[in-house]
Amino acid sequence: MSVLVVGMSHKSAPLEVLEKVALDPTASIKLSQLVLETPFVTESVVVSTCNRVEIYVEAERFHGAVEEVSRLLAEHADLGRDEFVRHVYVHFDEAAVAHIFGVAAGMDSMILGESQILGQVRDALLTAQTESTVGPALNALFQQALRIGKRGHAETGIDRLAPSIVTASFAAAGDIVDARDTRFLIAGAGTMAKLAVRTLVDRGVDADQIAVANRTYERAQDLSIESGVRAVRWEDLDDELAAADVLISCTGANGVVFDRPRIEAAGRPQVLIDLALPRDIDGGVRDIDGVSLIDLVVLSKLTENAELAADVKQVRSIVEDEVRTFLVAKAASQVTPTVVALRTMATDVVDAEVARIEARLPNLTADELASVRQALRRVADKLIHTPTVRVQQLVDGTGSLTYAEALADLFALDQAAVDAVTRVGGEQA
Repeated sequence: MSVLVVGMSHKSAPLEVLEKVALDPTASIKLSQLVLETPFVTESVVVSTCNRVEIYVEAERFHGAVEEVSRLLAEHADLGRDEFVRHVYVHFDEAAVAHIFGVAAGMDSMILGESQILGQVRDALLTAQTESTVGPALNALFQQALRIGKRGHAETGIDRLAPSIVTASFAAAGDIVDARDTRFLIAGAGTMAKLAVRTLVDRGVDADQIAVANRTYERAQDLSIESGVRAVRWEDLDDELAAADVLISCTGANGVVFDRPRIEAAGRPQVLIDLALPRDIDGGVRDIDGVSLIDLVVLSKLTENAELAADVKQVRSIVEDEVRTFLVAKAASQVTPTVVALRTMATDVVDAEVARIEARLPNLTADELASVRQALRRVADKLIHTPTVRVQQLVDGTGSLTYAEALADLFALDQAAVDAVTRVGGEQA
């Protein structure tokens, strides 16, 4: 059993392709369940953000799992084989572990070091737990990834460039965000909208200058009660747009919400911030005089800052160390059932021989029988000592699992016994 990830991100695909593979929460759950129904897959977690869609699975067979998971993702996105293959990436085993650890640490983000990804990875795990698509293997992997992400932010200054996509977009917008009388309109009331509201309020923006519109008015009201901003009805969106200096759109809609005619009708200079995938705002609005559009295309051009070089190096070192530690622990957990099964087999052989001797030599005293049993156990212990020590030594190397399998075969261990030890160990953990 090994971990496998199949995905696309801003690093592998243009925004036009990412829009096709984008998943809303309901679609993420459905895809994760479909993946779990395929052969060779025992666990699944889907990570879907504004700049990535990744499917993590615990797989029994690499090639079979890759084919099935890739097929489902391509079908969801309605992508032809050539286009899909051109933009998809696949990581397996150690590379997959390193990838999720790097993602959680913000090393693979559109904005280097952004911490928002930690919450998104956590949400993906919680969803998988709620939907029962995750098991002990991916649960352990994601929990460790979250710890590594927190460690990277705690021990370095990796998030100095921007702690989130929201703050990066505000930085790109310039002084208007912090101007005293700037009026904001936020379209949407989900996680990104809540983050935008919280960030603006933390920067000193008066809550009365922030309006939130959502198709479901009750959700806008919830955000209003939570933060003091104004909740407005979706049918009043155009009136609010005409009064706003900055539009922040993150609706999660399947198509464009703000097309060129709608923005032109507002009839005023504006900064438009599109944080949605698929995009909410028509890219053609860039041609309108006085209108500035900041979207994921703009944000993706932000590169590593030279002053972060030392932090980047340190976080990469943390990730590399943690990958080694995780793989050693995983190897040990896979080897232990084989060692336990071997020792159990040796004990059973000794007990059987003592019973045979007792039946053939009924006149042996209890002390004599105990001496025979002790002698047989010493012989058995000596015979299995070297292979069990050797397999434990090999845990630190790449061949530990192969050696465990060879050991099981060499001693003709009952695979059911090894599996039973594995199950018991998993239940106790």
